[in-house]
Amino acid sequence: MAGPLRLRRSREHWDADRVRRELFGPLDERFGATLADPWFTPEEYESRRLEMDNGDFALFCWTHEVTAAPDGEPVDGGPDAYWLGNTETPETLWRTDKYTFDEAPAAVGEWAENELFARLEVEEPWLARHEHLSRFFLPVLFSKDGRETTREFFAEHAAGFPDTDRDEALAYYDAFLATGALDPHRYTMAAKLGTSQGGDWFRMAATMSEFTVAKLLTDAGLAFDAEVELDSGHVLDFRVGDQLVEVTRPRPPTRRQRADTAVAAVRQTGKSKNDGQLRAHPGTLLLVDCSSFRDDEWHRVAGECPRVAHQPTVVFRARPDGRFEGYRVGDCPLDFRNVIDWQK
Repeated sequence: MAGPLRLRRSREHWDADRVRRELFGPLDERFGATLADPWFTPEEYESRRLEMDNGDFALFCWTHEVTAAPDGEPVDGGPDAYWLGNTETPETLWRTDKYTFDEAPAAVGEWAENELFARLEVEEPWLARHEHLSRFFLPVLFSKDGRETTREFFAEHAAGFPDTDRDEALAYYDAFLATGALDPHRYTMAAKLGTSQGGDWFRMAATMSEFTVAKLLTDAGLAFDAEVELDSGHVLDFRVGDQLVEVTRPRPPTRRQRADTAVAAVRQTGKSKNDGQLRAHPGTLLLVDCSSFRDDEWHRVAGECPRVAHQPTVVFRARPDGRFEGYRVGDCPLDFRNVIDWQK
């Protein structure tokens, strides 16, 4: 399965003739292709756009080799080229290294993002209206295998919120991503949404729980690290100072085979999450995100406040209007008093 889009870097000499011969030629023969100028131009690079008849595309830019300054002194400036595409990679680029947008030169990364975003404005204007969200997820919205499923998830499943207008749900995450709180973790977090041809809508909604929790921490004024690798070999979702945080999302009772009530779903999820991760790190704060529950389902949970197997735990539900409601099991080690409306 292909991953999120990354730039491939070539340090060989390139010119327009070689681009046509070794990049355009094989793709044209394989899919049928068109070679054109891109919509934007990266400073100090020549560039081309390749459009395949099956809807795939690719971008390529290159510099010319500079071996000496005007005074004859050698300079650091060999040939440099970057490929980005959701199509079959031409053989001449198979053994090249991959780079994220931020790892590539600024001119190249910005050019690639601007090209993709402009393309999204044409293909999915309803999504491009939420620019911060769209730009954050560009690596998967244009990935080879996940471009259709990720767009459908945002379009038809409101990013995991039930009984919610699509634009309201997307505006909720767009406003949070505008803060830049997750920018250092962009590729890791975006890739979690999925680059698969098959849409697992609940798994994708569970991924969005990590974005919801990142917003919760940010709203509470708590700085955090995401995707924390520990000496135990486990990776936990967040660390706030010395406090580890793990996130889980119960499947709504209408979509479970065993737990047929909202209360049972919360209890079962808490029990199943009390596994190797939490046993190895018993002081971890478990956050149980019930944002997939409808109003009536959540009201039953909030009314009974069922206990779960792990302490400390916070069971909560977020709404796209910015509200958080929840309750505690054990003493919560983080200060959410100005963010979560405690039910008990």
